[in-house]
Amino acid sequence: MKKIFLIVILSIFLLGCDNVMNTPSKKVETFLNRYQNLNTDVLEELDNMVSKDTEMNKKEKEEYKKLLEKQYQNLSYKIKNEEVDKQTAIVDVEIEVFDYNKAIINSRKYYLDNNNKSYIKYKLEEMKKVSDKKKYEITFYLTKIKGIWEIENLREEDILKLHGLF
Repeated sequence: MKKIFLIVILSIFLLGCDNVMNTPSKKVETFLNRYQNLNTDVLEELDNMVSKDTEMNKKEKEEYKKLLEKQYQNLSYKIKNEEVDKQTAIVDVEIEVFDYNKAIINSRKYYLDNNNKSYIKYKLEEMKKVSDKKKYEITFYLTKIKGIWEIENLREEDILKLHGLF
C-alpha cells in the first residue's frame, strides 16, 4: 500500500512539474537562455545571417559574429507580464543589451563626414568599444500546439532589439 501511495504522489509531483515548466513565460525564458548560452541552434542561425552579408569580407564577418555572441551572452531580461487566453498567450519582456545601434549611427555620421576609412571596418571598431546598454520591450506571442507552448516568429523589429541594433 505504501508503494502505491508513493507512486501516486511521485506521479502527481512529476506531472505538476511538467505543467509548471510548460508555461508561456518558461518557454520565453528557455528561448532567451538559448541566446545567453550560445546554443548550437542560435549559433547556426547567426552563421546563416552573417554569411548572407555581402558587404563584409570574411574577417569582418568573424568580428561581427563575435560581437553578436558577446551581445547574446550579456543579454539580461525580465518577464514583465503574461496573459493567457486558452490556446494563445502574450509575454511581455524587458531586455537589456549593448547599444550597438548608437555605435552604428555614429559610424555612419563619421563616414559621411570623413569618407576616408572603410565604413564596415570603422563600424566594427566602434561596436567593439560599446559598453553602454539599452533596455527594450519585446512582446512574445505564443500558441499552444498539442499541449506545448510555441513561440511565434519574432518580428524583424524584435530581432533587431535582441541584437542591440534597433
